Amino acid sequence: MQLGLNLGYWGAEAVDAVALAQEADRLGYHSLWTAEAYGSDAVSPLVWLAANTERIRVGTAIMQMPARTPAMTAMTAATIDLLTGGRMLLGLGVSGPQVVEGWHGAPYGKPLGRTREYVEIVRAIWSRERPLEHHGEHYDIPVRGGLGLGKPLKLIIHPLRPRIPIYLAAVGPKNVALAAELGEGWLPVFFSPDRMPIYREWLDEGFARAGEDKDRASFDIAATVNVQLGDNVEACRNAIKPMLALYIGGMGARDKNFYFNLACRYGYEQAAHRIQDAFLAGKKMEAMAAVPDELVDEVALCGPRERIAERLSAWRSSGVTTIICATGNIDAIRTMAELAL
Repeated sequence: MQLGLNLGYWGAEAVDAVALAQEADRLGYHSLWTAEAYGSDAVSPLVWLAANTERIRVGTAIMQMPARTPAMTAMTAATIDLLTGGRMLLGLGVSGPQVVEGWHGAPYGKPLGRTREYVEIVRAIWSRERPLEHHGEHYDIPVRGGLGLGKPLKLIIHPLRPRIPIYLAAVGPKNVALAAELGEGWLPVFFSPDRMPIYREWLDEGFARAGEDKDRASFDIAATVNVQLGDNVEACRNAIKPMLALYIGGMGARDKNFYFNLACRYGYEQAAHRIQDAFLAGKKMEAMAAVPDELVDEVALCGPRERIAERLSAWRSSGVTTIICATGNIDAIRTMAELAL
């Protein structure tokens, strides 16, 4: 089992991100990840951190597909891969309707079909086998109409690797299956090792669609888990609950919230409704209080070293291949290295 470090949004916490990244690099962590929503972008901090580290792989968890054309994403990933000597991992995701339509000003549309075309175009650009031409439901390259002057082009630079690993972020069954079919890895959020039988069915569906050429053994299930190290278990849980309340309660409209749906799939439907009702009513403290301790323990690693070590066994046996630790605590980074590496 490998370890990653997710530093999330730049400036979200008062931490020295470079020092954390360098410590993870020194300890032998597999990968370092940055995120974006509608604040800091994922790419700029990633390049900064890559320049201050030596061996650790650098990934986006995630780059929002609606924010960039496939060609821009392919250019960016190929450039970072060249600059880092082959350390780039391209994590992609569709984001949610509120951000896509409310921030990027694009229709949410059909995310499964859009993702399939997006990945196809990015890989075609990296391969440089021929000038890019793609005419699908979602992307039309060169675009038909306009001035009529567009022509198929080929990436000017030669990528260090013609197939940079692509990780797809996915929560629901169809998206998880698509990640298994198309990607080299899957980026689940709020993953519970206790629920792996649910996910395994979805993954197997995607692997079957990919056919015999799919290398299941090398497919990376890279789950982000919040790590809260401390002697007081209750205090550690309480540090996780605001984020769970935000995502379950407010990261999406009432009838279109993927994280709410995930909590319901895990069996916390009543709690999910209480969280959402309180959060959308502006009662954030009530929403946090409604997050069950059991849910926190399923999706996070909380408490003293011994408790985390005990819980880690479930993650080892679940089939997760990379635990991406979400923490700004350098002691937690070191503890996870001691326990897992």
